[in-house]
Amino acid sequence: MTTKNHSSRKSLVPTRWAEGMEDVFHLVLGIFLFGIAVAALIYSLVRVFTTSPFFPTGMIQAINDVLFIVIILEILRTVIARYTDGVFQLQNFLIIGIIAAVRHILTVGASMTLGAEKPHESFERAVIELLVSAGIVVALVFAIFLSRAADTVLARATPTK
Repeated sequence: MTTKNHSSRKSLVPTRWAEGMEDVFHLVLGIFLFGIAVAALIYSLVRVFTTSPFFPTGMIQAINDVLFIVIILEILRTVIARYTDGVFQLQNFLIIGIIAAVRHILTVGASMTLGAEKPHESFERAVIELLVSAGIVVALVFAIFLSRAADTVLARATPTK
């Protein structure tokens, strides 16, 4: 009794063609993300010089914009790594999550500091948002630690030639 291996079956779409289309798609995505990053940078530069008052409102907006651009660039780096290495890298996504959570913490903290007197309910909601975002940062940093520890264990377990 013989069983057919999955790799011996023919696909409707040739593998080389599908991989080529995937490469083209990743290239287009990379160019698009780079264009978004450039547009966001130009918009941020214009906004920094036109926001009044610059301190503190313009500075907080600038920091928020810079972190947004860093997130876009990290996503671009992940797409490029997928294009070159053929795999998505877990640590890049974790870093993107950390940057996004820190950006949210800064935004909520700034709105609490700069905002006028807020109702007690709004203040409690903002504090809960800060605590949840801080918990997310801690969890993602721990996930990076576990990922790197697993990579180290795998590197030690893999025999070298």
